Parts: sequence; structure tokens; C-alpha cells
Amino acid sequence: MLYLSQVFFDLVSGYRAPSAATATRTDTPLRDIPQSIQVIPQQVIQDQQVTRIGDAVRNVSGVTVLQGYGGSTDRYTIRGLEASSNLRNGFRDDGFLAFTDPANIERIEVLKGPASVLYGQFEPGGVVNYVTKKPLSNPYYSGELRIGSYNFYRPSIDVSGPLTPDKSVLYRLNLAYENAGSFRDFVNNEVFVAAPVLTFKLGNATNLALEYEYIKIDRTFDRGFPSEPEIFRLPIRRFLGEPSDRYRLTGNKPSLTLEHQFSPNLRLRSAFTAQIFDADRSNAQARTFRLQPDRETLRRRYTVSEEKAEDFGLQTDLISNFNTGSVRHELLAGIELSRNTYDAVLRRTEFTPINIFNPVYGSPIPTDLDTVFDNDRRSDTLGIYLQDQIALLPNLKLLVGGRLDLIDFENEDRLIDTTSSRNYTAFSPRVGIVYQPIEPVSLYASFSQSFKPNALAVTSSGGLLEPERGTQYEVGVKSELLGGRLSATLAAYSITKTNVATTDPNDIDFSIAAGEIKSRGIELDVVGRLAPGWNVIASYAYNDAFVSKDNSLPVGSRLVNAPQHSASLWTTYEIQSGSLKGLGFGGGIFFVGDREAELPNTIELPSFVRGDATIFYRRNNYRAAINFKNLFGTRYYEAQGSLVYPGSPFTVVGSLSVEF
Repeated sequence: MLYLSQVFFDLVSGYRAPSAATATRTDTPLRDIPQSIQVIPQQVIQDQQVTRIGDAVRNVSGVTVLQGYGGSTDRYTIRGLEASSNLRNGFRDDGFLAFTDPANIERIEVLKGPASVLYGQFEPGGVVNYVTKKPLSNPYYSGELRIGSYNFYRPSIDVSGPLTPDKSVLYRLNLAYENAGSFRDFVNNEVFVAAPVLTFKLGNATNLALEYEYIKIDRTFDRGFPSEPEIFRLPIRRFLGEPSDRYRLTGNKPSLTLEHQFSPNLRLRSAFTAQIFDADRSNAQARTFRLQPDRETLRRRYTVSEEKAEDFGLQTDLISNFNTGSVRHELLAGIELSRNTYDAVLRRTEFTPINIFNPVYGSPIPTDLDTVFDNDRRSDTLGIYLQDQIALLPNLKLLVGGRLDLIDFENEDRLIDTTSSRNYTAFSPRVGIVYQPIEPVSLYASFSQSFKPNALAVTSSGGLLEPERGTQYEVGVKSELLGGRLSATLAAYSITKTNVATTDPNDIDFSIAAGEIKSRGIELDVVGRLAPGWNVIASYAYNDAFVSKDNSLPVGSRLVNAPQHSASLWTTYEIQSGSLKGLGFGGGIFFVGDREAELPNTIELPSFVRGDATIFYRRNNYRAAINFKNLFGTRYYEAQGSLVYPGSPFTVVGSLSVEF
């Protein structure tokens, strides 16, 4: 069915994936989906030697990488709007503490536009879905070692196969360890990942899968630079915290999936997942008002935090295929129960300032800190969704669906001993149509809506705001070229997000749901095989995302990290015959236009073009590669909130792998 099926893996060849599950929760051909969706398969991840999952998503139009909590790359801006969460195998994967390592990722699916019709509380710009590796029916053993610049090394293994002669029990195990320094002073990183999977064939019609992922991180907590013009004069290696700043995280991600085929036309999938994260950090960082009048001295404070996030989800889908006369239906009915909790204690105190141009480190670490945040938040959700994929004619397809969400939110503020709560009810519809005038061309149009609670904003009466609502209109054309070896998607969209929290004009200490944001644009994605051994993935996006209504921000302000223009091109060629068979080379460019670093717009991050390249050699069971990233040493910056992070300079990563 949705994620245990091996059909997808059999169909993927090189860079092009013909189908995906994220948009419909069924394995649907991309050309039949009335919404833009892009897939980054395993081959792209391997060829680009992706060690930070966000680097893989740079290949998709309209997606800009955000530097996440403490410097991770698991957050994105999609169609100009910051995606607050991701998906993992179709389950919500909150991006604040969640960390995704590529060791256990088979492919990445990026759904553009609202995803609330199937997944509930998401931004209308889109969502990234990580699909994990599944057991293989034939024995597979792989080991790899990567070594690179700044003392980077990363060994990993991937083993899979049957545990019983009849192949009724399959397993897979991925292990990876990473230890690395950085181009940033005092910054280092250590990661360990273990991901075992077992699948059981309980009969001719029933499958059970048990998955687990353990992750442990110990790294320097890097807050980058404050959003000030002076940062562009600093060397990118400059660290404005203290050498002792640390961040530690432990994550546990178990899941269980049951699939049963009642008949050729009726099947069931029920899955449970949990994601449990414990994290603590201690670090010095910039205060809100940042630089003092001399424009050299940075005010700092010292912070210690203890955080715990837990996500539990249960999804049950029933899929039926049937006809009404000459009209074919694929009906999906589902229910989701979930609980999300976040418990955090934050302590702070004033700390020694630092001269950003001539830093002096080693100030005594404070031990007497004030508690400034002590909250326990809980959100319980019941989601009921229904979707019908209707084939009116062989070349005319209709998609109709909707989801009703009932949410119970509660926030306990232990600092002032108060508890606030609110119940939300939201309905999110989607309607789309696909017309195929000739077999390789699909014309489509869709209307969809989203919602997301305003969980942190409070009214003057002490209540919580109405949830944000998003509405998108999208039209596009999808085409299969060169006999189906190449696919292209051209999409145009208009998104309006309402009920955005803005300052209450009658009491500036509180908020009202009266803000509005608009995002409009055009996107082009091309992916596939131009000739034997020659693969390509390319994209271009134009996006205009701005504040259209607000009581405090100037109308017309551009949204953070939302470039108007962005593009990417990556291509590889592998020699197919002769004495040099298996030798390959490739390269690409990633262009990101100028972006705003914060709201209101006071500092602009300059546009940049980053060039990457690779040389590799495959022979029998061996593969060796050298990847060059930021080949020309381009100086660039990426944003997160009111912080700015310098991008990596020229780096080299070499790898040697063997599989059998």
C-alpha cells in the first residue's frame, strides 16, 4: 500500500520518479495529481553526497533552506512561507527539535501548496515529506566512508534482506556516525544514528512493519550573526558565542504499520508512530537590542534550557476502488488521532558583551540564572478526512477531498501558575481537475485551503486567536518528454493567508487575528534522463511574498527568506561503455536571489550563485567519488528568524563505498 509497497522502488530509474504518495496518500502517478509535487530520489541524494538533509531540497523550485535550531538544516521556506513542520512517512514531524539525518531516508517528496486536506495543521506554502528506507527482499550489504574538509568523517552501513527462507520476514539496518569540525571557529558536531526495520508477511494479504530510529547529537550551539549590516564585514568563521556553548539532543522514533488487503479493491492501512526528543543547551548569544552605539560591541545574555517534545500519532486509512457506471473511483477514508506536547524551562542572565571585530572569549560561565520561561503545552487532534479520485474519462480526472480537524489546545505557564486552553474546529477542502489532451501532457487546476492554530498569540481578554487560514489557487501543466525519460512541471499559484496575528491597536501588548499575507508565483521543475547515463534535475521559481495587511508591519514588506527569483541545475554523466565505463562527472549551480533577513525589512541578504561538482567511478560493487561544494568559494548567507548564518565556503568530500 502506501509505504511498504516496493512498486515505487522498482519504477524509479535515476532521477525521475513517476509516482508519489504524499499528495493523495495513495501511490498516484504524478501526472494525475492536480497539484505540484516533486520527488528527490535516492540517486540524487547519493550523487550530491548529501550529509545535511536540507541540501537535497535545494533541487526543488520555490524551496529555500532555513537554518534551524542551533544551525541544523531541517526547516524550509516554501512558496515564500515558512513551513513550521515536516512530514515523516506521512506523519507530522515537528521541525523545532526534530532532526533528520539522511542515513535512513530513501526519498524526499515535496508537496507544494496546502497539505491540510490530508495532514491537518500546516502552512499553505507546502510540506516536505521524508520517506524512510524499507527492507529489501534480496540480500543487500553496503558500507561507506566519507572524509572531507574541516576534519569531517562519516562511516555508515546499510544492510538488508530476508530472515526466513520464504522471505516472510525481512529486515534492514542503517547505522551512521559523524564527527566533524567546521569553518566556524569553535564549532564541532557529533551525530550517531541507528535505524532498524522489520517487516512480517502475516499471510497472503497482511503485512506488519516495525521501525525504530535512534539519534544522538552533541554539537556546538551556533546562533550565527545578528541581523545587522556590520555582519557583512566579519569573517564567516567568526563565532559570537563562547567556545563552551553546547547543544545535546536524544531522539527516539518508533513506529508500527499494519496493512491488510481485504480484496483486490479494498485495503486497509493503520499506523502508529511516536517521536520523543530530549534536548538541553547552554550558550551565550546576542540580546534583542544587539549592537551598542559604537556598532562594535554586541550585548549578550547567557541561556540554559531543558526541552522535551513528544509526538504520538495514529492513522487509519481505508481505500476502495470501484466503478459507478463508466466512472472509476479510488475512495480514501481516514481518521487520525494525535497528541503533541512540548515542555520547556528556559533560564537566562546578562552576560559579558563581545567586540564582534576583536572578540575575547573565556568569560566565567554564570551559575545564577533567572527562570524566564516554564511552559508545558499540549495539543490533542482528531482529524477525519475523505477523498475521491474520480476518472470521469480516461483523460479527465477529478480529485475532491476534505478534512475536519477538532483540536484541544492547552498551555500551562508554570512561571505565573496559569493555564489557558482553547478548542479549534477547522475544515480544509481541496478540489482539482486534470485534463490530458494527449497522453504525455496533463493540464490541471486546483483549489485548496489550509489552517494552522495561532497557538502563541494572546488577545487582551486572555484568549487564543482564531487559527490562520490559507487559500490557494493553482494551475499548471505537466509533461513527459523524450519518451517518458524526462518530466516537467510548470505551475502558477496564488496564496492568501488570513487571520495572521498582528498587534492589537487598542492594546499593543496583545494581538488580534487581522493580519494578511499573500504569495504569488510561477515554478518550473525538470527532471529525468536526457540520454543513457546522462541525468538532470533543474528548477526555476519566481515568488512574490509580502505582507498585505498588518497593524504594525508596513504593508508590502517582503517575507523573510523569500527570494523573488531562485533556480538550480544539477547534471551528471556516466560513461556507459569502453575502458572508462563507470567513470562519471557532474556539476550544478544553485542560485538564490536577494532576501529579507527579518520583519520589518531592515537588512537584505545578497543574492548568490553556488557551484558544486563531482567526479565518481563505479566498477562492479565499488564506488568512489569526490564532491566539491561551493566550488568557487562564493560568500553567501542564510536566515532564520532574526539571525543570519554564513554559508559554507569551498569544501571537499571524498567517499568510498562497497555493496554486495
